[in-house]
Amino acid sequence: MARSTVSGAPVKSQARRSRALGRLVFLGPGLTYLIVLLLVPLALLLSYIPFRRGRFGGIVYELTGENFTRLIDPLYLDVVLGSLKIATIATVIALLVGYPTAYLIAQLPRKWKTIALVAIVLPFWTNFLVRIYAWIILLSGPGLVNSTLMDLGLIDKPLELLYNQGTIITGLVYSYLPLMVLPLYAAIEKLDPQLREASANLGARPARTFLSVTLPLTLPGVITGCLFVFVPSFGNFVVPELLGGGRSIMVGNLIRDQFLKARDWPFGATLSLALIAVLIVLLLLQAWSARRA
Repeated sequence: MARSTVSGAPVKSQARRSRALGRLVFLGPGLTYLIVLLLVPLALLLSYIPFRRGRFGGIVYELTGENFTRLIDPLYLDVVLGSLKIATIATVIALLVGYPTAYLIAQLPRKWKTIALVAIVLPFWTNFLVRIYAWIILLSGPGLVNSTLMDLGLIDKPLELLYNQGTIITGLVYSYLPLMVLPLYAAIEKLDPQLREASANLGARPARTFLSVTLPLTLPGVITGCLFVFVPSFGNFVVPELLGGGRSIMVGNLIRDQFLKARDWPFGATLSLALIAVLIVLLLLQAWSARRA
């Protein structure tokens, strides 16, 4: 018995090493991707934060806390608050549009569900910049919208549809609406229809059934969809730059300018860290809300 126990120990140890090696083989590509494209750039950003900008740009390796005090400067706070406002409005509009869309798709026959979902995801197969430039062509002075309105006699001169906050919000909603619809569809599709039937049999009207049964049970999908839209909207810089004409600066534009124009890498890294911190807080709130729901 003692011999079998002793001889079995190396076998078990070798089996554990084989399982660990197998896990490493499968996790290796993903871990390499995270380390090279996420952890290393993040470590570089963190290494810039304690230092100050050089006279002609770059980094002077002298410790300073100025980068953190500049975060509460009213100029930058206005940019952050403006970004929060635009991202929040875009998220609310995407929710108001996405929820009925997901609900209607969930009620379709199986064949038409697939077609509708493909139509929702189809814009993601087109380059993001191409879609944004298409909006510029549509909304420009001689674009399709203005020319159609003038041909119908509804306006006398082209409307200024570009380079304002409304256009930015429209572009963000259009860009990220599928990220709202898909989680909502998944949540609504899993609903037991007998629950709605039971609510109706007990005398509840459709509005009461929605507020008391459908909405609470799909709340995790609502939270996930809102997070999927809010996070990229908050840090986006392409849409404000192209559709906003640079008139409405958001956090993404501010960070981009600190690195590429002002060449203030330490402050740009501090802004990036603040943005990451906000997103982590949102992720934690989403996880907590999903558990409560």
